[in-house]
Amino acid sequence: MLTTSEAAVLTDERIAELRQQFPILENSTYLYNCSQGALSKAVQRGMQEYAESWRTSAAPWDEWMLKCDAIRAEFARFINAHPDEIAILTSASAGINPIANALHFDGRNKVIMGEFEFPTMGQIWLAQQARGADVRFLPAQKNRIPAEAYAKAIDEKTIIVPLTHVSFVNGFRSDVAAITRLAHERGALVFLDGYQDCGTRPLDIKALGVDFYVTGTLKYLLGPPGVAFLYVRRGLSEALTPPITSWLAQREAFSFNPKSLDPAPNARRFEGGSPPIPSIYAALPALQLLRDVGLANVAAQIKTLSSAFIAGARDLGIEIKTPLDSEGPLVVLRTNDPARLITRFTDRRIIISARHDGVRFAFHFYNTMDDVARALSALKDNLDLMVRS
Repeated sequence: MLTTSEAAVLTDERIAELRQQFPILENSTYLYNCSQGALSKAVQRGMQEYAESWRTSAAPWDEWMLKCDAIRAEFARFINAHPDEIAILTSASAGINPIANALHFDGRNKVIMGEFEFPTMGQIWLAQQARGADVRFLPAQKNRIPAEAYAKAIDEKTIIVPLTHVSFVNGFRSDVAAITRLAHERGALVFLDGYQDCGTRPLDIKALGVDFYVTGTLKYLLGPPGVAFLYVRRGLSEALTPPITSWLAQREAFSFNPKSLDPAPNARRFEGGSPPIPSIYAALPALQLLRDVGLANVAAQIKTLSSAFIAGARDLGIEIKTPLDSEGPLVVLRTNDPARLITRFTDRRIIISARHDGVRFAFHFYNTMDDVARALSALKDNLDLMVRS
């Protein structure tokens, strides 16, 4: 049930229709979206299309490269970018690493990031210490890392600011535009990790102004593992030469010339070899499904559900790690026994996840107020495993 006029376009009837596209929703309450989106029939058809192309095509790689072009263009539209600014990769790590290794840490060598970053981001930049990087982490303040903390830390020695859009720890949303302005005023680059956000609301990468952006399809983009995207702001690609390259990263990839090293003049220069064709076939229908639903509708539905869930958890007296004014998809509650709580919820066919002392409830457009009610009822029955506020 929708309770706000903002979400009126995505009616109860439309949500019920969309839910039929996700078989797991027939017998489970699926709140696991921060770890893996639910499998849709559209994605299943994409997998079948790949298998059929492999079986029947006289020139499958010709078909498959066209599919790469299609998903590159689809994702570019998704974030208001140009296809030339998008690299297709297999993981977020495969997108962050070539940028980190292409930078030079002489003169400017500070890397400023918050403690809410996913380990991938922290560890890749920590690995650059051997090349001269000076990595600094900003501590959280009452479950937030405000822009003011970045303002105090970013200076003329800062080369880059890795930044999470939404934290996997507690669902905190960074003030990306403000932090980006601060960084750019002081000559630093910004690398945004959108893995816990992309697919939950409209995104205009140009309006945010970031220099690099990475995300993948397996969470709120509702696709499989194995596909990630790297956005590199136009004009930056040719200024960076990654020391690790591949044949598809070259300007004339299909000249097949082993004696030529001539990286593509766009984001493709950061790609890492033969693309993950099966996952691309599965991921493209997921992006198209989200486009058809409408990201403004997705955001409105998520806001309705997460706000109701936060209010219900507060009424139960449970400590909430997520900022109480959050409108994002991820709500994290403190538990004193994550493993046991997950088991009890699984027994009730409620699928959730945990990180550290937080149990994570992650909503998407196909979730309903009935899902919220089931989760709150299960929490009420398991208050002995929750940290009380």
